[in-house]
Amino acid sequence: MVASSVIRGIRYDTVAALIGASLLLGILNAFVRPFLLLLSVPLILVTLGFFILILNALLLLVVPSIVVGFHVDGFWNAFWGAIIISIVSWILSAFFRGSDGRVHVLTQHTQIRRVRGRIVEDDERQQGE
Repeated sequence: MVASSVIRGIRYDTVAALIGASLLLGILNAFVRPFLLLLSVPLILVTLGFFILILNALLLLVVPSIVVGFHVDGFWNAFWGAIIISIVSWILSAFFRGSDGRVHVLTQHTQIRRVRGRIVEDDERQQGE
């Protein structure tokens, strides 16, 4: 939604199309992107990582051909949209990532737990310290 509000060449007709495009892009990033990154390692090394941005743009450019109601007008719109999506994703992961480097689901807990490395201590053990 942020990319479509910043870049005029990325737009959606309905919220359902936006959600569908987001889900499809997430699936492509989870399953297809690692395979593409592995195949393009030489290009990524030669371009010092710039080719990763091109791969992200190409994946975003594929989404409108599958999701009806989501539109990306050309490669450069997809390129800048992929950069904005990456930045927003990076900022959001900074908020949800714990000190151990993993992404945690935010829930309300009645007990407070302290994390040391990868060991979670219960309140009963903490009270004895």
